[in-house]
Amino acid sequence: MNTTTSLPIVLASTSPFRKELLQRIGITFETAAPEVDESPLANETPAALVKRLSEAKARAIGKSFQGLIIGSDQVATTGNNILGKPGTHANAVEQLQKLSGKLVTFHTGLCLLNSVTDEALVDVIPFRVQFRTLDEEQIERYLRADQPYNCAGSFKSEGLGITLFERMEGDDPTALIGLPLIRLTDMLMQTGVVLP
Repeated sequence: MNTTTSLPIVLASTSPFRKELLQRIGITFETAAPEVDESPLANETPAALVKRLSEAKARAIGKSFQGLIIGSDQVATTGNNILGKPGTHANAVEQLQKLSGKLVTFHTGLCLLNSVTDEALVDVIPFRVQFRTLDEEQIERYLRADQPYNCAGSFKSEGLGITLFERMEGDDPTALIGLPLIRLTDMLMQTGVVLP
């Protein structure tokens, strides 16, 4: 069998959350920051956006690294509204007020690019979260404790953010954090990486 396990693996992200997740599956990898414009295209659906951006991130890193490049991107949506990273406390308060009592869908794009052969496996993994009804004090306490200003939807499910939910729905809970390990494992195995 032709195997690519000798190829280096690069995570096209400097997110500490994605790095921590990828460490869980026991592979050796590097990280690199992709330079990609993350602006949505006109009339682009959330799923199409994260699919395009995850591949764009992998291809941006693939220009300077020979190996298996993992790209990922995530957006949260309520109805037709896309929720990005809040960036500031005020924006996070506003986001969580809008999410209070709502069902939120997280779309996580995932790409595994073999930059040697230029072959890419790309997928979108959805995950849903039902938020509790939140009052102003709960939101303020949560934001001051977790400070999730660089997280889509203004929360960290791996931290205190879990207390904001009534329930979660989906096939892969790691998709919620931003790197769907179950689907990534499938992709890595398809390219010859031996896991576990």
